[in-house]
Amino acid sequence: MAPESAWFKSSYSGDTGNNCVEVAWLKSSYSDGTGNNCVEVADFSDRVGIRDSKDKQGPALMVPVAAWSAFAAFAAASA
Repeated sequence: MAPESAWFKSSYSGDTGNNCVEVAWLKSSYSDGTGNNCVEVADFSDRVGIRDSKDKQGPALMVPVAAWSAFAAFAAASA
């Protein structure tokens, strides 16, 4: 299944067209279609954002890329 993504403009972007940043959030292929277990991640270059896809305006956990890579490797090995 292809990941779903959506682009979101940063809340730090001004209305004048300056300092615009957009981020693509990708939904996990393990998220089911019933609204449960929905996790999305986004690449912020130096960090990875992790959030609940049911609460797109809610908080996001930001972790260093190395920490995300180690977690993903651990999860893959444990599956």
